Amino acid sequence: MNEEGDVALACRCGEVRGRVTNASPRTTNRVVCYCDDCQAFAHHLGRTDLLDAQGGTDIVQVAPASLGFARGTDRIMGLRLTPKGLYRWYTRCCHTPVGNTVGPSIPFVGIVARVFGADADRVFGPPRGAIMGRYAIGTPPAGSTGWNLALYARVLWMVLGWRLGGRAWPHPFFDRATGAPSRPVTTLSAAERDALRPRCGPRPQPA
Repeated sequence: MNEEGDVALACRCGEVRGRVTNASPRTTNRVVCYCDDCQAFAHHLGRTDLLDAQGGTDIVQVAPASLGFARGTDRIMGLRLTPKGLYRWYTRCCHTPVGNTVGPSIPFVGIVARVFGADADRVFGPPRGAIMGRYAIGTPPAGSTGWNLALYARVLWMVLGWRLGGRAWPHPFFDRATGAPSRPVTTLSAAERDALRPRCGPRPQPA
């Protein structure tokens, strides 16, 4: 198992740079998500290069307090696919995803592994599993279509530990005093969502 340390992250153009502290397979979780929302987000940003051949997004889940940005915070924006959906944070300079969050009450940030470059495997280890495989393009990856109880239990345990251990704050995307997003957030319209859906899932249609 890797020793805990710091790992740098950067958007595609390099204008936004940050760091995750205390990073290791023990302190984080890594999973590949095939859900149609993650696929839709990538299509909306024009970043399908971040999806694998079956439409999966490789995500590293970290405690909010472990993620900080040293440069380009003014270039970070938020998007919600629906009014109650995840907050999906990305850079307006080159449309690189830099974090998915539910909100400050559930302390985790899911970061696309590709923003860590070649360090992702070395620091975090390989993905522990895959989820939401029913939306995968083609044949779903093995073990991705059912309930991976061990994987979900690990996520819940880590989130609880981050909350009780004081790792929920400071949060890179929310203000502690108000609980409100600290970056601009937009929400897709129903028409915008409907335009993305046919491009996602088991039988995607071309744009």
